Amino acid sequence: MIWFTVATLLPVALLALAGLAGGLWCLLALLYLTAFTYLMDRIVQGAVARRGADGEFPVGEPLAITLGLAHICLIFIAVFAIGGDNGLSAGERIACFIAFGLFFGQVSNANAHELIHKQARWPRRLGKLVYISLLFGHHASAHPRVHHVWVASDMDPNSPRARESFYHFWPRAWIGSFRKGLAAENALRRRRPKPLSDHPYVAYVGGGLMLLWLMTTLFGLSGLVAYLCLCTYATMQLLVSDYVQHYGLRRARGADGRLEPVGPQHSWNAPQFYSSALMLNAPRHSDHHMHPLRTYPSLALDHATMPILPRSLPLMGALALWPRMWRRVMDPRVAGLPPSPGQPQS
Repeated sequence: MIWFTVATLLPVALLALAGLAGGLWCLLALLYLTAFTYLMDRIVQGAVARRGADGEFPVGEPLAITLGLAHICLIFIAVFAIGGDNGLSAGERIACFIAFGLFFGQVSNANAHELIHKQARWPRRLGKLVYISLLFGHHASAHPRVHHVWVASDMDPNSPRARESFYHFWPRAWIGSFRKGLAAENALRRRRPKPLSDHPYVAYVGGGLMLLWLMTTLFGLSGLVAYLCLCTYATMQLLVSDYVQHYGLRRARGADGRLEPVGPQHSWNAPQFYSSALMLNAPRHSDHHMHPLRTYPSLALDHATMPILPRSLPLMGALALWPRMWRRVMDPRVAGLPPSPGQPQS
């Protein structure tokens, strides 16, 4: 589908120009990722926004790979623009920081998420490399081995509880996903022993340390600070997406103590057209959890069975930073959801 290409590759070009040339490009990149996306969500509605994606974009994987490779280039351009010796003004650097951070947190994250679900080995490795470059490599293990198994339960550190603020959630999610992802990988290796060098956490930690050294070598101490701030900013957006998309939702337990299967009612979704295209349909989150191997152009949205957010995912992520208003908007919606079919609410 052409909209995925336009929505995701246009900011790649704008960000590259912003980082290398500065000036008006910095403002244009920032406006594209904020005001323009919001405006397109408001303008493009109706039949176009609801249209199914099956068959409309048969080259979904090549775009995902292109975006993954582009991310590796952009992370270096971003650190150069923000912390390098480049002649950019303070305002240009701030605009670049916000714009690159938004892209890494919303587009690169959504794309790496798509890649780590691929069955082919090298696209999965590219997705892992993207997460490693954001100093969040362990997510490549914790997401499929912990989050998808235990989503919407207390066993999943990335499923927030009702009335839990984002500021309480994010350190619990970061640390918990690191620990549980490591435990899951260790358990897998006890069943199928492999050399320590093949352990993914060696790549996650070692790769992160190597990039810290490389950014310092290339761009100095200011580059290191810029890199750490960018990674923190991007990671917070990843975590706020988990927070928004699973806030207060829980799977019921049957009489045998087992969790019910993951269903459409266990994720919040957003139907807005352009921000969904920009994020490769990540806001169609229920269908992804029900069918993890389904590619992003084919993800479906059912308003009748899936909880729907009142605004787009980026706007709800911003609202989550204001806990009192967030609870005022979302807690009544959580309370108003019907219980799981045929089972009591846990």
